[in-house]
Amino acid sequence: MPKTPSDKLYQLVHALSSSEKRYFKVVAGQQSGKNNKYLRLFEAIEAQDQFDDNALKVYLYGTQQIQSRKYSELKAYLYDMILKSLQAYDEKSSVAYRLKHLLLSVRVLFRRSRFEDCKPLLAKARKLAQQYERFNTLLEILEWEKQIAYTEANVDYLDQELERIAAEEQRTLERLQTIVAYRNTFFRLLVLTRKGRLGGAGAGKKLEDLIETPLLQEFSMADSHQAKVLYFRALSIYHFAKSDWPAFYKYSKELVALIESQPYLLKEDVSEYIATVSNLIVSCFTLKKHGEIELLLEKLGNITALTQDDELKIHRQYYQSKFSLCITTGAFEEGYRALQTHIKRVKRFHQAPFRTNSFYLFYFYICFGAEQYEEALDYLNEWLDLETTVERPYLQGAARLLNLIIHFELGNYELLESLLRSTYRWLRKHNQLHELERLTMGFIKQALEAPSTRELQAAYQSLKAELADRSQQQQTKAFFTQVFDMIAWLDSKMENKTFSEIIKRKYRVSASG
Repeated sequence: MPKTPSDKLYQLVHALSSSEKRYFKVVAGQQSGKNNKYLRLFEAIEAQDQFDDNALKVYLYGTQQIQSRKYSELKAYLYDMILKSLQAYDEKSSVAYRLKHLLLSVRVLFRRSRFEDCKPLLAKARKLAQQYERFNTLLEILEWEKQIAYTEANVDYLDQELERIAAEEQRTLERLQTIVAYRNTFFRLLVLTRKGRLGGAGAGKKLEDLIETPLLQEFSMADSHQAKVLYFRALSIYHFAKSDWPAFYKYSKELVALIESQPYLLKEDVSEYIATVSNLIVSCFTLKKHGEIELLLEKLGNITALTQDDELKIHRQYYQSKFSLCITTGAFEEGYRALQTHIKRVKRFHQAPFRTNSFYLFYFYICFGAEQYEEALDYLNEWLDLETTVERPYLQGAARLLNLIIHFELGNYELLESLLRSTYRWLRKHNQLHELERLTMGFIKQALEAPSTRELQAAYQSLKAELADRSQQQQTKAFFTQVFDMIAWLDSKMENKTFSEIIKRKYRVSASG
């Protein structure tokens, strides 16, 4: 049985950021010329949306016969070339690499008895390690200071500095231990909040006990930037789990300010910053601070990504929030322009994170509100083609209701008769046939039979009254707030206004209240 080709090289290439890819191409071109097979293979893999080993072979070798071993060796060599280029890339920007090379230089000089030459390098490394809170490296630097003094038989230095070094070592160890304690506390909170969401027995009590620990009661115990970040992360996730939105907003905002207070650290890692700004946006949605969301979206979009994962997270969080804001405020034309930009830019990433119920709902809603009904139907059909998953399962049933509404909007009345039957069967089979679904399908059936405009208006009014009576029921309320504002759609039909006009009016009333 033939062995399945490995996609390890493909995955590595697609994990690179745009700047890392550019850097590799420059390095590879300098080493072997621009037409070498390694660079051609790299660019061919980069262009693939899905891994196709046979297509790569054809691209490189055409119809000529090749040895499987030769091709495997080519891929293995390219893999190593990429790793080496990434090491060189990181050396130019990463503090970890700079510290590593400083200490390697100290080791080289020490072995050649160049003790005086070691000392300025250690001083430089110490300053860097302290600034970036590289406490493990700082311990190594302190050990080198003692080792050099001992080797030089510099008793005077040891006599004068040993107490200082010992005290600094102790202080550094304590700060490391504090960071470990905060990190473990944060992870315990994370696990408990997930368990609590899933109904884990006793999770709530353990959550309350954990938040009472001195680490989270006394901010002064957080004696380093890393510890402070973990302190706010822990409190933020706790208040999110408790649905205490004002506190979640407060601690998320304080954490953003804390991270921004040390901008040089953002040249090392921005993943925490991306997550924190995203959390602050979520808190603003819950508290209806929509004006602040606009500013935060600009902040999120201006973050300089350091990895492709950063690029993906920024893109995903930005457009999720942008679409949500446009839908909430009724700015569908703006949302539609953002959607076009998103569709172009998203091609840089794996598509799996965007082929979800949640994103297809955004696509449908934005197009529907912008009166791009055919495009809304196209996205809805892609949504309906998704396999049934556990990801927000009620959305898969909601998609069937939206399918009826969009075909009604398009005037596809003959198709609607068969769609009503298939929708009923699907909802019943998947236990998604609730009162909302029954009322909506009953309305569609009644509307199809309505012989006059007056009777159609009566059908709109009847459904609106039925839905309004049930608007506080959990399932109906969730549909209106998380899926589609059906009452706004009914109002648009009864008042002969656009759906966008009705949403904007509702938003103005809500904002003024």
